[in-house]
Amino acid sequence: MRLIIEKNLMVPMRDGVKLATDVYRPDVSEAVPTLVQRVPYNKEHTLVQNYIVDLLRTAQAGFAVVVQDCRGCSASEGEFTPFFQEGPDGADTIAWAASQPWSNGKVGTIGQSYYGVTQWQAALQSPQALLAMVPGITTADYYESWMYQGGAFQLGFILNWALGLGFGAQIRRLARGQITPQDSGELQQTMSTMSRTYAHLPLTDMPVLTEIAPYYLDWLAHTSSDDYWRPVAPQEGYERVTAPAFSIGGWFDLFLRGTLTNYQGMKQRGGSETARQHQRLLIGPWTHGYWGAIYAGQDYGLFASLEGIDGTGQQLRWFDHWLKGVENGVESDKSVRIFVMGANIWRDEDDWPLPDTQYRPYYLHSTGQANTASGNGTLSSHIPTTDEIEDVYRYNPHHPVPTMGGATLLPDYKVARNAGPLDQRPVEAREDVLVFSSPVLEKEVEVTGPVVLVLSVSSSAKDTDFTGTLVDVYPDGRAVLLTDGILRTRFRESFNHPVLMEPGKIYELRLDLGATSNVFQVGHRIRLDISSSNFPRYDRNTNTGGTIANETEKDFVEAINRVYHDAAHPSRLMLPIIERD
Repeated sequence: MRLIIEKNLMVPMRDGVKLATDVYRPDVSEAVPTLVQRVPYNKEHTLVQNYIVDLLRTAQAGFAVVVQDCRGCSASEGEFTPFFQEGPDGADTIAWAASQPWSNGKVGTIGQSYYGVTQWQAALQSPQALLAMVPGITTADYYESWMYQGGAFQLGFILNWALGLGFGAQIRRLARGQITPQDSGELQQTMSTMSRTYAHLPLTDMPVLTEIAPYYLDWLAHTSSDDYWRPVAPQEGYERVTAPAFSIGGWFDLFLRGTLTNYQGMKQRGGSETARQHQRLLIGPWTHGYWGAIYAGQDYGLFASLEGIDGTGQQLRWFDHWLKGVENGVESDKSVRIFVMGANIWRDEDDWPLPDTQYRPYYLHSTGQANTASGNGTLSSHIPTTDEIEDVYRYNPHHPVPTMGGATLLPDYKVARNAGPLDQRPVEAREDVLVFSSPVLEKEVEVTGPVVLVLSVSSSAKDTDFTGTLVDVYPDGRAVLLTDGILRTRFRESFNHPVLMEPGKIYELRLDLGATSNVFQVGHRIRLDISSSNFPRYDRNTNTGGTIANETEKDFVEAINRVYHDAAHPSRLMLPIIERD
């Protein structure tokens, strides 16, 4: 099909600021439905770097595709402030698209990550023309699971992202003659030595970002879920969203928790009967920005990739129904499609969590020693009946446990090389990592759903972190990460009001370890790793109880951390078990 391409249309917003917009549309006489994608990373790159959907194929399928630079980005006017500007700008852009002579007035939204932010923020404005959306790998709250997780700052992702946004701002200034290439030397040096940049303290000492990305310091200043974050959180306003959403996520994605929350929240509280009844969820074995299925030492098969299941085709089918009125079975589809790792199959389900989920405790039993390199702590269904000795380890923020896979997005590595289901044996050999393993399985065990770790702990410090990692141990010894989590203990009661610990006092913590879908095969073992750091994915807890972002290595305090698992303190891993004939 022949396409018409219009570049750099300057679309006015309600305050007069104009945003640079491209349109790709079929060369036909009749009006067509429109899909809108708003981006902060330069719209010129979307044709080659738009991983979740093929824009040209979408236009050839009979949709007008509108791609716009966000306010203050690339060719658009104004100043960029992440999250807070996207609602009104998105609603105005949808209204503009619906009013064009080539549009039939029916609009959908597309895109992943921050493109998902722009979708949700626009949808919260209840634009009349918005009839359907496909937000991919994005979240429900910009405090928890974007900036912070379990109260810990997501340093690895956020600093990398802020520097990238700052680099975009520098390119914009350079193009306008406001700076010379030499003026960006400090930023380039900072970005080229990220290992050193991550280690630099205090976190607030980042002058290279002060002018070009000042919001980074705002994020560090708002360490709890306060009134700074709530006004833009999608989960605070599902009642205002009337369009059905097809949410796409990955088991190893940064924003998996938020993707699942959006699906569940919209089913319960969506702003229309159509929105509540027709939420869809697709989860594959993907990381943030990587839609393939081959990792170091782990291959889930060709058809586990987004391309393998024709992700663009699935989205076109969704929009064909909601924007073109095609009766193609979308409304009768099952709500959820997940990739089950271990079995390496796609499976359709009625809901999330799966309705037949059985939540079973796997209790921790003593390792009998602090150094657990031998992995002799155990997991079992038996409640502790004796006074087992607690496990003790020393957390030293000078020597944190290094990040080894998981839901990461670190710049020093290609995404799929230091993210996802990596072998945990290098970190399990450390003295500050506790390892608890089940016996070798005599029958397969499917774990599909949210995973929670209930820990009874104490610390010599006023504040410290506890981490938990669910691992699939193969017969050859490989210890493959499935999902993990962290809790900064000052946030054990809520993310709104931090409360310090009393040193030596025993507390029961609940760690959100995210969610997964995995079949532990016969001959495998279920394993849990526990520690107090995961750096640079998260910032290091200084253990002082002070303002971590303002502290330096001189403030570091070592913490003696204890994990209890006796009859009075039955620490346990709560696993969502699926049993079917």
